[in-house]
Amino acid sequence: MKKLVVLTGAGISAESGIPTFRDSGGLWEGFRVEDVASPEGWQRNPALVLDFYNQRRKKALEVKPNRGHEILAELERHFTVVVVTQNVDNLHERAGSTHVIHLHGSLFESRSTKDERLVYPIEGWELNPGDACEQGSQLRPNIVWFGEQVPLMEVAAMHAQEADLFLVVGTSLVVYPAAGLINYVRYDTPKYVIDPNLPEVANRKFLKMIEEKASTGMEKIRQELLDLQ
Repeated sequence: MKKLVVLTGAGISAESGIPTFRDSGGLWEGFRVEDVASPEGWQRNPALVLDFYNQRRKKALEVKPNRGHEILAELERHFTVVVVTQNVDNLHERAGSTHVIHLHGSLFESRSTKDERLVYPIEGWELNPGDACEQGSQLRPNIVWFGEQVPLMEVAAMHAQEADLFLVVGTSLVVYPAAGLINYVRYDTPKYVIDPNLPEVANRKFLKMIEEKASTGMEKIRQELLDLQ
């Protein structure tokens, strides 16, 4: 089967009711990004950070995958599908996608503040002060914060290089390093971008732009993708 690599962003989850990353004022659900999504914010007030992600986790459990998520999962019947997502929710997995790379980490995992190799699933929606790893150090959300390395970027780039088809859904292609993933795709590989606010892309050869939200855009190009299998 041909390999379909998909880069997804906040737009696909927004249709399920998860707020996008930040508003025009630079706030993330009412909080300064530096306070809840940076190592410095964690050092200043870990209780605030834990509560912030608890609320996001609780919200993520209340919503459901939308048609955009479902179509990507259904395409596994016809392609080897690798979903590379900037989203930290688990909606792709809940829709049925089996190979999901979370570039920015997972809302439903915690990791040790002493040894980042110690990663644990979070059952339910709470991670609290005093919750510790096996070495006794406080657990933090397993999220890639601003100023931190994106450890899975090299893995994602490898898949992009191997793609027979490349699809971008619900992302503005301005958040790096994820936005640079399209540059790893072979020149003549068919590429699709689905977003209601189409980003500026320098080289449009072998690139089709669909100015739609994720669910309707995926419905539109589904058959075109199947014709290329």
